Amino acid sequence: MASETPAVPNLKLSDGNEIPLLGYGLGTARAKRSKTEALDEKIISDTLTAIKNGYYHLDGAESYGNEAELGAALARSGLSRSHFFITTKTSCHPGETIETAFSRSLAALGVDYVDLYLIHSPFWASSPAELQAKWAEVEALKTSGRARSIGVSNFLREHLETVLETAAIPPAVNQIEYHPYLQHEGGLVEYHKEKGITLEAYSPLTAVTKAAPGPLDGVYKRIAEKYAVTPGEVALRWVIDQGVVALTTSSSEERLKTWIGRVPGFKLTQEEVEEIARVGREKHFRGFWTNKFAADDRR
Repeated sequence: MASETPAVPNLKLSDGNEIPLLGYGLGTARAKRSKTEALDEKIISDTLTAIKNGYYHLDGAESYGNEAELGAALARSGLSRSHFFITTKTSCHPGETIETAFSRSLAALGVDYVDLYLIHSPFWASSPAELQAKWAEVEALKTSGRARSIGVSNFLREHLETVLETAAIPPAVNQIEYHPYLQHEGGLVEYHKEKGITLEAYSPLTAVTKAAPGPLDGVYKRIAEKYAVTPGEVALRWVIDQGVVALTTSSSEERLKTWIGRVPGFKLTQEEVEEIARVGREKHFRGFWTNKFAADDRR
């Protein structure tokens, strides 16, 4: 049922594995609040639409409650497991081992390994030692081969430093909210480069969706007209041109098709990347984890 594989570029991670630079996320927009609910056919259908249009990098999490739907979409796609790059995340429930959570996720997904397994956030940890101990449990999954790559999500520099103090295997990825209106001042992005940790962006389209209107509107429009693309495609390209993985959660087949068809086919100039970054700093917007940050906290 899948179309020809589009030319989505891959990025090599620090562990030698490769990750597609554009992926489809089954994020909070498709979260199921009750895990006892029957399979949500709309989530399965949306995911199959993404797969049909060449999105084989699929990102989920146990906290979204829809790993079973992702697994159903994989099974119904008719494609072999090797076609896909599958990510899921653990919420680190109190009193539960990583092994228990991971085994439950594998069963829900209907696979025997994932390509990337992440700690969903650091905010549950009551001490640095607790975070370090949990990371050691994640390392065991990498060693076993059932998680090809391992990483974290929503970690600030202080959390990364804590993990790296004791890590035998460093995180390959940190998945964070990243867009021109949230560039994480204070050196977080630079720290990833220093430590060889790949940055993965969720909500990369924020400046043209939930945070619009804003100072970037005219910049995006001008650059989009230059390349005969849309502002959304410029927003995705801005992320990718920095060596950052971009995730989209759109359920529009038309948008999914045009993004995967156009985004790999053009590249912003360094001057355009820098202009978007500069103008983006004129506005601050955070869409997630707002209960953990003050309104003016740009970390």
